Amino acid sequence: MSLFFSLILAALGLFSCEALRMPQNVIPWRLTTVNGFSWANCDAESLPGKIKSLTLHPDPITIPGDVSIATVLSTNVPVESPLKIAITAEKELFGEWVKVPCLDNLGSCTYDDACSILDALIQPGQECPEPLRTYDLPCHCPFKKGSYSLPDTSIKIPNLSLPSWLASGNYRVTGVMSHENEEIGCAKFTFSLESSDSSWW
Repeated sequence: MSLFFSLILAALGLFSCEALRMPQNVIPWRLTTVNGFSWANCDAESLPGKIKSLTLHPDPITIPGDVSIATVLSTNVPVESPLKIAITAEKELFGEWVKVPCLDNLGSCTYDDACSILDALIQPGQECPEPLRTYDLPCHCPFKKGSYSLPDTSIKIPNLSLPSWLASGNYRVTGVMSHENEEIGCAKFTFSLESSDSSWW
């Protein structure tokens, strides 16, 4: 998916195929529900890349299950490699927000070359996956400046597992995209996760 869409999915906890691979010494928990999702652009929407609109329903989102997403994203500058994405994730503990460290590609991680990650997930020259292909949305860098619109589209979310330290709670996530030290876009997301011990399933 495009980097903007990847950020949105990251905020939902669908960080990447690599990130969802649990270490052998960690008993994963099954993610069951995402609820209370909200978003906002950072910096009073002054950056060239921004989310114009974004809706997800139902709320709560049951996993596995279907989620409908509709969004309009825009950028006033081309988005090209090397594209850096810095994710800051915080979890609410006893009324305080605590930064979640980057462990096994989950949490507050920085990806110095997000374009190469896209190329690894979707080989260059390969058709973009649905629903991007239907709406002629790109899935590789560079992304031309302009507006990208995804009409209300249903996406099936499969069973997902998370380590126990990320399994449940209230979260806020900030994603910053930059190119050669110039910020392109920044978005903030808040949501809650509910999980169950997968050893019982």
